[in-house]
Amino acid sequence: MKKLLSILAALVMLMSCAALADEAAPALTRDLVVLFTSDVHCGIDQGWGMAGLYAVRQALEAQGKYTLLVDDGDFIQGEPVGTMTTGEALINVMNAVGYDIAIPGNHEFDYGMERFLELTEKANFPYISANFEKDGELVFAPYIIKEFDGVKIAFVGATTPKTLNTSTPRYFMDAEGNWLYDFMQDETGEKFYAGIQKAVDDARAEGAVYVIVMAHLGDEAESAPYRYDELIQNTNGIDVLFDGHSHDYNYAEVTNKDGDIVLRQACGTKMAAIGALTITTAGKLSVKLYSWNYGDFTADDLGIANPASEAVAAAVDELNSQLSTVVAHTDFDLAIYEPGITDENGKSIRIVRRTETNLGDLCADAYRDQSGAEIGFVNGGGIRVQLSAGDITMNDILKVHPFGNAMCVVEVTGQQVLDALEWNSRTVPGETGGFLQVSGITYEIHTYIPSSVTQDENGMFTGVAGEYRVKNVKVNGEDLQLDRIYTLASHNYMLLDAGDGNTMFEGAKLLVENSMLDNQVLLNYITGTLGGVIPAEYADPHGQGRIVAVEAPAE
Repeated sequence: MKKLLSILAALVMLMSCAALADEAAPALTRDLVVLFTSDVHCGIDQGWGMAGLYAVRQALEAQGKYTLLVDDGDFIQGEPVGTMTTGEALINVMNAVGYDIAIPGNHEFDYGMERFLELTEKANFPYISANFEKDGELVFAPYIIKEFDGVKIAFVGATTPKTLNTSTPRYFMDAEGNWLYDFMQDETGEKFYAGIQKAVDDARAEGAVYVIVMAHLGDEAESAPYRYDELIQNTNGIDVLFDGHSHDYNYAEVTNKDGDIVLRQACGTKMAAIGALTITTAGKLSVKLYSWNYGDFTADDLGIANPASEAVAAAVDELNSQLSTVVAHTDFDLAIYEPGITDENGKSIRIVRRTETNLGDLCADAYRDQSGAEIGFVNGGGIRVQLSAGDITMNDILKVHPFGNAMCVVEVTGQQVLDALEWNSRTVPGETGGFLQVSGITYEIHTYIPSSVTQDENGMFTGVAGEYRVKNVKVNGEDLQLDRIYTLASHNYMLLDAGDGNTMFEGAKLLVENSMLDNQVLLNYITGTLGGVIPAEYADPHGQGRIVAVEAPAE
C-alpha cells in the first residue's frame, strides 16, 4: 500500500508540474495584427496614403486588437518631396504615423550614406538589418523583439545584397574607392543565408515564440541568389517573411530546409496595398492585403483627418516652399530651343531632339559624373524645358527631368554604342525623342547618307542594313573599338525598358540599377560638382562640338 501511495503521489506531482507548465506558457489574450508597408517611394498621398494607413490601424485597435506597424524599405525616395528634403519629410511622416520598426531598402541610400544615417537618428523607431555591415560589424541591430502578454515576437531585418549595385556604389566606399560597407554578399548566397540564420537563432534563444523576417529581397530572377524563396529554402526557424523590392503583391507558401512552411507576402508599391499579418490568441498565423482599387481617387479624398493627414499636409507644404529655393545660377541660357529664331507661327524651334545643345551636354555630363561611367547618354525627349539665364530653382530642375527615371550603369560593347548612336540619329535633321545628348564621347552624323536602320512592327530597333551614317566616334578622345567593353550611364527607360526602341542594350551587364532619380542626378551635379554655378564651358547654346552634322561627303 505504501508503494502504491508513493506512485500516486508521484503522479499527482507530475500532473501538477504539467499544469503549472501549461499555466506558465504565454499566450496572447487578444489577436495581434502586424501591418506592413513596402516600396512606398514617397507615395504618402497615393492609394491608401498615410492617412488611410493610420485609419486602418485605428479601426483594428477599436476592434480590440493589438497592432504593430513596420516598413520593409524604399520609403524615402521616389518623388520630389523626397529629393527636395533628402528624405527628411518622409521620416517626419513615418514618425507621425507611428511606425514601430523599419529596414533599409536599397533606395534608402540614394542620398548618400551619411545622410541616411542622419535620418535614422531623426526616426522615432529603430532600423534593423541582420546583414548590413561596416568593416565586418553590423550597423544596426539584427533583430528586435516586441512582447505582448508575455509572448515574444521577433522581427529580423534582411536587406538585399544587390543594394551595392542598385544604389550608388561610391556611397559604400571610402575616398580611395575601398569598400567600407557590405550586405554579406558572395557568389552563392551562403554568407547572406548564414547571417540571417544567426539572427533567427539568436532571437529564438532569447525566447521568441514567432520570428518574422522583414525583407527587401523580391522575386525577380536577377535578384538571385538573394530572392525571398532562396533565403527561406536555405534557413529554418522563420514563420513569416514580409517582402519588398520587386513591387509585387504575391502570396506564397515556401518550404524551408527542414520541410516547414513559411508564409511570404508582398504588398506592392505607392500604398496601393497594406499588408497584414494576424496572430490569433490560438496561435494561428495568416496574412492578407488591404488593397486600394479606386484608381486616382485616394484615401485623402475622403477628407480623413488624423495625425497622419496633418503630417502629409506639412510635407506637401514643405515641398511647395522649397520649389522656389534657389540652388544655382547661370549667366546664360541653357537651351533646348534655337536661340533667337521662331517658326512661321512665331513659336520657338526645338533643337534638343536633333542636335547638341548646352543643356543636353550638362544633363549627359551629370550622368557620367554621378556614376563614374566612361560614357553618359540622355535622350533629348527627356529634357523638357530650358533654363534661362539667372537663378535656377529646385522647381526648374524638376521641370527639366519630370519623369522620375532612375540612373543605371551597364557594360556595353563598342558595337552597341555605335548602334545606339545610329538608331537615335536616324531622323536627323528631323526630330526624334530618342536623339542622344552625350558625355565622354564625340561623333559625326553624315546626314547625306540615308538611314538604313531596321525596325520591327512595334518600332523597335532590329539592326542596320547598310552604311552607318554615324562615323568617327571617339570615346574620351580615342577611336571607338567595336569589340571593347565600355561603361555607360543613362536611365532605366533607355537601358532596361528599351525606351525609344533601344533594344540594342538588351542583355547588357547591369552594374548599377535604378539608383537616384534623373532630377536628383542633375541636382547633385549642379550643386555639388559644379558648386552651384554653371561654368563658361557650357555657354554656347549649341554645345561643345560633341555632335557634328556632316551634310555632304568630303571632296
